[in-house]
Amino acid sequence: MLQNCYRTLGLVGKLIVAEQNTIAHSLRNSIAFTTPMTPNFLVPIRLKHHQQLDYSRYPKLIEEELEETFTRGSGPGGQAVNKTSNCVLLRHIPTNIVVKCHIHRSAHKNRQEARKILLDKLDSHFNGEFSIQAQLKAIEGKKSAERKRRQNKLQEMKQKWKEREQQETANDNKNN
Repeated sequence: MLQNCYRTLGLVGKLIVAEQNTIAHSLRNSIAFTTPMTPNFLVPIRLKHHQQLDYSRYPKLIEEELEETFTRGSGPGGQAVNKTSNCVLLRHIPTNIVVKCHIHRSAHKNRQEARKILLDKLDSHFNGEFSIQAQLKAIEGKKSAERKRRQNKLQEMKQKWKEREQQETANDNKNN
């Protein structure tokens, strides 16, 4: 196909195609395609149910109520994992909820992740059915029930259509 373009357009066509190839190559290597970024058109879709969630009861962490210790990690990785103390044990003193986090290699990231996990556990502990996780589960349940209702409705319509088609073919056979 490119050869046909070259024949019809001549030298100008070759330059245009070559320029498009260099633009495509430069776009592939640009920062927009190599760094993970959230496209702007996806943001409203992801935040669609964000407005339905009630964050007013979400707990706040008070650093004085936390007891933080660093322990040695475990799991796959051998000596590199076993000799570093980057596993975070975070205990909320008033409720005695303990969180252990050893997801990342660095202690700093594990501290941040442990606090997120502890906040979710405190939210579930204090708020119960009004916690963020329970709200998300309820929204997901409503969505799946609606999906199931639509699917059942479609199945009924298909079944009625098949029955009607069978009746029509039976009537056509009787008439012939």
